[in-house]
Amino acid sequence: MEKAAKQMLARHRETDMTPVDERQAQREACKLERLQKEAKQLKDWLAANPEDRKGPKGGVRQSNLTDNESAKMATGKGVIQGYTGVAAVDEKHQIILDAQAHGTGSEQELLVPVVQAVKPQMSNQTVVTADAGYHSENNLKMLATEGINAYLPDNGYRKRDERYHGQAAHKAKPDPLWDKRGQPLISKRFGPGDFQLAEDGSHCLCPAGKRLYSNGSNCTFNGYAAMKFRGAERDCLPCPLRTQCLRTPEKTKTRQVAFFQGKRDGYETHTDRMKRKIDSDQGRQMITRRFATVEPVFGSLRNNKRLDRFTLRGRSKVDGQWKLYCLVHNIEKLAHYGVSQ
Repeated sequence: MEKAAKQMLARHRETDMTPVDERQAQREACKLERLQKEAKQLKDWLAANPEDRKGPKGGVRQSNLTDNESAKMATGKGVIQGYTGVAAVDEKHQIILDAQAHGTGSEQELLVPVVQAVKPQMSNQTVVTADAGYHSENNLKMLATEGINAYLPDNGYRKRDERYHGQAAHKAKPDPLWDKRGQPLISKRFGPGDFQLAEDGSHCLCPAGKRLYSNGSNCTFNGYAAMKFRGAERDCLPCPLRTQCLRTPEKTKTRQVAFFQGKRDGYETHTDRMKRKIDSDQGRQMITRRFATVEPVFGSLRNNKRLDRFTLRGRSKVDGQWKLYCLVHNIEKLAHYGVSQ
């Protein structure tokens, strides 16, 4: 220990005796070498991965050099780079039938692979339930096409359920982990409510007082009748409110806005049918049963098994770690079930 201390002291003395200009040059040379090495790594990686990873809607999924298969995910403590672990659980014994880990923060694109994986275990009496994160028109269409009885609530189902009356009071409470109320408010972009529709429907006025002219008086969006309006370049390009009005003002020249007039007669989407199903007594019961089926399993994995984060990199390794924890859960359940019999 004493010898190591003397060597360290000798190195510091040698550094102190080195002229300032020479030391600065050495630091800059080391920094330049490091940057050149990182640039070479980046070029090599881009050459080996020429195609961008894209999400289900075609948007580019941001990546990094450390773990290209992971994805950015929003959490209660900010945005992290990680994976989503999903599992299909049976109601009777809380056995995990299928477990998968994916590098995406969107749960909507994960329903299909899970349903396909558990199909061999399904019967005519099987009912599939999932939370609102898996709800989408495409997923509902797939379930209807496959003839699978399912209950997938939409994001607004709690507003229609009297059991959740008064939940706004709890949402107004500060976050016990991170009180964000002290953060500066971020100004939102103008929405359709900020535009004034003329009585005759010929035009509308934007927040800057300029006219947007009709470019579709009888359009249909997902079964809803709508009126579309578009601004003129002579008004939008020099407008001082462009950053508040356009999502990408550097790319988009003019603003478009649509006013919805209600549903087309006789048009019904899979989402409409699922809303009626969820709002029924049976649907509300299924939501409650889903809570009691899968949430205790995730609670056990996170708290009892201490899996509060994945510790590996690469989808195959993370998927293996997730499956291993789920396997331990199943062994424990089977052991307890056998003893109880």
